[in-house]
Amino acid sequence: MKVFATLIQNLDSTNKTTQKLVAIERFLSEASNEDKLWLLALFTGKRPKRAVNTALLKQWVLEVTELPEWLFIESYAAVGDLGETIALLLPNNEQASNKSLAQWMNEIVALKEQTDDQKKSYVLNSWNDLNTIERFIFNKLLGGSFRVGVSSKTLINALAKHYQIEATAVTHAIMGDWKMNEVDFDGLVTGQFTEVNKSQPYPFCLAYALDKNLPDLGKRTDWQIEYKWDGIRAQLIKRENEIFIWSRGEELVNDQFPEMIQALSNIPFDFVIDGELLVVKDGDVLNFSELQKRLNRKNIPKKMLDELPVGVFVYDLLEWQGKDIRLHPLKERRALLEKAFTPYITNQLQLSQIIPSDSWDGLDDLRQNARNINSEGLMLKNTNSPYHTGRKRGDWWKWKIDPLTIDAVLIYAQKGSGRRSGYYTDYTFAVKSDDKLVTVAKAYSGLTDAEIQEVSKFVNKNAIEKFGPVRTVKPELVFEIAFEGIGFSNRHKSGVALRFPRIVRWRKDKTAADIDTIEQVKQLIT
Repeated sequence: MKVFATLIQNLDSTNKTTQKLVAIERFLSEASNEDKLWLLALFTGKRPKRAVNTALLKQWVLEVTELPEWLFIESYAAVGDLGETIALLLPNNEQASNKSLAQWMNEIVALKEQTDDQKKSYVLNSWNDLNTIERFIFNKLLGGSFRVGVSSKTLINALAKHYQIEATAVTHAIMGDWKMNEVDFDGLVTGQFTEVNKSQPYPFCLAYALDKNLPDLGKRTDWQIEYKWDGIRAQLIKRENEIFIWSRGEELVNDQFPEMIQALSNIPFDFVIDGELLVVKDGDVLNFSELQKRLNRKNIPKKMLDELPVGVFVYDLLEWQGKDIRLHPLKERRALLEKAFTPYITNQLQLSQIIPSDSWDGLDDLRQNARNINSEGLMLKNTNSPYHTGRKRGDWWKWKIDPLTIDAVLIYAQKGSGRRSGYYTDYTFAVKSDDKLVTVAKAYSGLTDAEIQEVSKFVNKNAIEKFGPVRTVKPELVFEIAFEGIGFSNRHKSGVALRFPRIVRWRKDKTAADIDTIEQVKQLIT
């Protein structure tokens, strides 16, 4: 546990990706293969289910510490994390356990079948054998809620660097429903249990936000202009009669889009194409909120397939019959794409529309009206550009529509974490619904440090109710909230879901009487 605890401390003490990479690599160099396999399981969401009810953990720590329950509740509200609260309340113990992460995990998994008395005995003895940071980690593992501030991409890159292999190969190698007792770490990561080359995507070519005037780009005819869609950017691969769909987040999503697999299987040649996965029904692109209903499902019911059919708008051709053509100019890749795929156009597979014109005139109006077709704006691509790895300024630009905005009032606030743990940084906003307020968005960004401090002072003075770390506050502070899109939602009490909400500004010039109504918000849905 000592090596793993050091890793968690190092990861928790920095926001810099480079430092997190170093910490993970150090762990990979020092830990046993069994511990590394557990690291992979924990960091990729394959952690075991909760072994001990968290209510029991609270009960046991009150017995050990003899603290009144009200003090525990206040401590929990201040800290914001149950596992950390328990670790901090327990008597100090500088002794570190000699057990490995794998030993601890195997014992925790075995707890599932034991009685509450047996669990209690094990937990109390374990607390006595661990120092504060180890107790915190142990409690999180017990409760089945272990999370760490490391993206899957960072983990993948650390593994790739450690083994000197491509990140995409690692991604594919660790995908799937592998079992702890059926694989070894080195073999799993290096692809001994998978065929990686066949599925390997290319790094995505990305665009910069347009920061020039259109005439400064040169001749209009040197640019390919398309709509920018709000879906899932994906590479669709067919090699040796096998099909793979990779999201930009390097996730293999075949199971979520069975109709796409079927459509691509009808194409008789090998390829790698780049496009946008969208819900397309009766020729119209539906809101991203509809696509969200299809995501992260292992099985898609027939009713959902019928109601939310998915298609891909193909942007680019990266590989043609086994040959990498990314360095060919865009105009050549597009011509080949049209020639090869036009005979196979279906509802599931369509070529992205190229917007025709010989001048820059009228494009801004087209961009501003893009929301009417659930587009995010326009993409501008130099016709002589290759398919870059990542971003290269000057060749591809994204020109998004201006965000939507509403005025809403702050009704809930919660303290942040890390250096902002003493301030309220997580906010919930509401709009009017008749004579009541209804929550419409949560936002975490957009205020300066000085404004956060000012809001925190207001919350401390004007809190009405407490729910753990959350405070209900007097509805007096009005903020302008911006968001990229909006759609109807049955999952939200307001009936709407906002896409990427964030705070634009604190409207000190307005009162709660000036905020928008839910009817006005719904009118923004196209």
